[in-house]
Amino acid sequence: MKISAVHIRKNYRRKTVLQDVTFTAESGTFLGILGENGCGKSTLLSILAGALKCGSGQLLFQDGEISADLLKDSGLRSKVIGYVPQTPPLLEELSVKDNLRLWYTGGRKVLDQELESGVLRKLGVGDFLGTQVSRLSGGMKKRVSIGCAVANHPKVLVLDEPGAALDLVCKQVIVDYLKDFCEKGGIAVMASHEILEISSCTRTSILKDGVLVPYTYDGNVEKLVSEL
Repeated sequence: MKISAVHIRKNYRRKTVLQDVTFTAESGTFLGILGENGCGKSTLLSILAGALKCGSGQLLFQDGEISADLLKDSGLRSKVIGYVPQTPPLLEELSVKDNLRLWYTGGRKVLDQELESGVLRKLGVGDFLGTQVSRLSGGMKKRVSIGCAVANHPKVLVLDEPGAALDLVCKQVIVDYLKDFCEKGGIAVMASHEILEISSCTRTSILKDGVLVPYTYDGNVEKLVSEL
């Protein structure tokens, strides 16, 4: 399996945010997108997930005999890509379980199975199923958001700063899940400022001046900051 962003461009009026973004990620890749605030990371991820249109470019997906440009095939993209935006896409007035029911359309049996031995168990969502979303902490909401994003078993996860402002326990739970997701053949593309998350990536790239440039993070934070 492979996904490739090819010459993706995006302008906001006269401002070019993404000038020429190109990358390829294969099964097992955990790709970290780094960069300063406002450099276009969220814009790029929104385009990959289909939440925002780009000016030009392609998002090529290949898996066995399946080959398509996901920017043109929204139906396939919704099956292939799971998206976790910065703001959790949850209904605050509903319980966690009721939110999950909206995403797990395979029925109660499928949801119960995920809670007992699947992804929702790994994320620890079962501990607060009956709680109204508005009463959850940020970390709990993020776990539920990831659980919703993988409801249809996507092959690619796109995440926008999943560990931002979370405590260390929540950060570790999320990182452990993403590493497991990739080790089982999935692809994760994540924007992050968190050292724990960055250190867990198999590859990292820096988005700067609208272009994505491969960068090898060796644990030297000062060096990384100087490159941003």
